[in-house]
Amino acid sequence: MTPADAQNADPQLARWRRFRTNRDAALATEYGWLTLTSFQWLADEASALELVPGLWWTDGTTAFLTAAASDGLTLVETGEPVDGTISAGLADEESLIWVQFGGDDGKRVRVELAMRGGKYAIRTRDSRSPVFTGFGGVPTFGYRPDLVVEARFEPYPEPVDVPIGTANPLVDGVHRSVGELVFRLPGSNPEYRLQAEEEKLGALTVTFHDETNGDSTDEWRKVSTARPRPDGKVVLDFNRAINYPSAFTPYGTCPMPVKNNSLDYRIEAGERVPDGAPEDAAGN
Repeated sequence: MTPADAQNADPQLARWRRFRTNRDAALATEYGWLTLTSFQWLADEASALELVPGLWWTDGTTAFLTAAASDGLTLVETGEPVDGTISAGLADEESLIWVQFGGDDGKRVRVELAMRGGKYAIRTRDSRSPVFTGFGGVPTFGYRPDLVVEARFEPYPEPVDVPIGTANPLVDGVHRSVGELVFRLPGSNPEYRLQAEEEKLGALTVTFHDETNGDSTDEWRKVSTARPRPDGKVVLDFNRAINYPSAFTPYGTCPMPVKNNSLDYRIEAGERVPDGAPEDAAGN
């Protein structure tokens, strides 16, 4: 059996390769995170913004846009031209892909309305963004079977909301901690504990720092697990550690890890710093 055949015969490695294929495909979707080209707050008076036609503003509870038909803006949902003033309201952390313009079909750029930190902002998503058109997959470390570890989930009696920072210094976030994942890493004696959030169907996600951050990896990453078994055991596979959108674009508001979700260990597994990563994340 050749080395290549041996690798293909490893079901764990084969599953990871499928995971990587699906991950890169998800990032390369049209108008996804790789197409972000701006993040701009709305003022309390009608104002022109960069990269978009029309005048934009908010009264604090509702966002408004005034444009003429000649501006070429249309509603994403219906395709109806914007001619006059339209409005929309969102709850905090909600987003709306609201209007579009540009290109031969009038859909090159889509404008996302977002409420972050109790304030309205817009983000432009350009289907010709160089980050998107030049994307060839996220660089990763080689597969590390030793960094697939068994962890024990210790749930809290009730979820705890922990204030956190985000990739945008003007936006605060909240981490709803549901418990801790407890585990050991190869060649290391300490028992580590990471606070986890609950996702769909009881899956868990942990956002963490480690000692590769800032050189071979972004400032923080996250990794998800399946729902813990009845005995609390769960597999924590650091080969599936992925970057937040803010690793690819300076226009995200991605959550930072909670305090103490840091490993004094080099997790040389999972995603590395993306090619062409932003030097300074200004701001999901």
